[in-house]
Amino acid sequence: MLGVTFWLELAIVLMALFYGARKGGMALGLIGGVGLIILVMGFGLEPGKPPVAVILTILSVICASAALQAAGGLDCLLQIAEKLLRKHPRAICYLAPYICWFLALLCGTGHAVYTMLPIIYDVAIKNGIRPERPMAASTIASQMAVICSPAAVAAVAMIGALEKFSVGGQPFGFLQLFAITIPGALVGLFFVSTYSVFRGKDLDKDPEFQKLISDPEQYKYVYGENTTLIGRTFSREQWLSLWIFLGAVAIVAIFGMFPSLRSLFTAKALKMTHIIQMFMLAAGAFIVMFCNTRASQIAKTSVFSAGCVAICAVFGVAWMADTMFSAHLKDLSALLMDAIRAYPWAYAVVLLLISKLVNSQAAAVATIVPTALAIGVPPGLVVSCSAACYGYYILPTYPSDLAAIQFDRSGTTHIGRFVINHSFILPGLIGVGTATLVGYGLGMVYGYI
Repeated sequence: MLGVTFWLELAIVLMALFYGARKGGMALGLIGGVGLIILVMGFGLEPGKPPVAVILTILSVICASAALQAAGGLDCLLQIAEKLLRKHPRAICYLAPYICWFLALLCGTGHAVYTMLPIIYDVAIKNGIRPERPMAASTIASQMAVICSPAAVAAVAMIGALEKFSVGGQPFGFLQLFAITIPGALVGLFFVSTYSVFRGKDLDKDPEFQKLISDPEQYKYVYGENTTLIGRTFSREQWLSLWIFLGAVAIVAIFGMFPSLRSLFTAKALKMTHIIQMFMLAAGAFIVMFCNTRASQIAKTSVFSAGCVAICAVFGVAWMADTMFSAHLKDLSALLMDAIRAYPWAYAVVLLLISKLVNSQAAAVATIVPTALAIGVPPGLVVSCSAACYGYYILPTYPSDLAAIQFDRSGTTHIGRFVINHSFILPGLIGVGTATLVGYGLGMVYGYI
């Protein structure tokens, strides 16, 4: 039975999460340190274990991705995507989300959407399409890709947490994870895109928009100049950096899908976290060596900056949560296992809500998955509900959501009067809800559950 002490400790953790999320940026991870001091010195709990392996793996992925951005390889990828959008502008509500999902999957970060947003806006507004439709769907799509990418922080965290477990009768690896998350995301995005085609008023029937552009200055501001990468010529080194990065991602994926390969080189099978760390660091090194990339520029990229914030969140939040939950595992096991046996979806709801609290899929996975496994939640259920680790669209506070609002000069992508009624919540609920349901169904088909 969970006593008063547990609820007081939980209140400390939640207050730290709420305050850190409200402050944004590095605050979430830093506040974890304050929570730890209170839990350890105020309540006498033994310090938990920070997820060191996960943090180092995340750092290696960030270094490779930041090197790619510094080398200009990311722009090569974005130019290909833009050509496809401008060739089929009427299908932008379907094409833009899937393109952003695929870009984020390749790059391992949803922040890849930032450069695409002004292009999506430009294509939409110049073709009389309400920009909110493809822009909100695309930001949701980019974040749904995170749990589908072998180079993404959340997927790495999931691999690290489940590496010693068997799922569907096989040692857990990327194959088991992506067999759930990728089909779920693809189906979820179809429903998001279909909903987006019909959402909101057409621009020519929207009185607020028509009133806005009746002012010549506002008209010029809304329609602006063309934003494009088309016509830009990239160097051989920039293209090479892209192929180096994608090659490293492919190698990591192969090792993840075929665990037997990890036993070919050492007496003891290599851990997947070590595989990711080695090849991601090597990819960054090769980009610096062969692509005329200044190493000093890597730490100045937006990818590196955002990644370091994610590392801080995982470190502080996961360590604080592990300290508290480890002290109450026995009681939590009895309580939560009864609830999950009766309502298996309860695990997905907990994961979704924690994701919103910490504003990070990786931090949510690192916080909840080890605790769930420790109290006896079946690994197959954990994997099948992986899509639920993305819940920070519930409130419009995440950088990609805010960026979409700023890039949409028409004002159609917005935050409503009551905050909760914003442009991203319904696409998010539709996409993540559908992906989780599909994942759960596939888990039953595959024998995970």
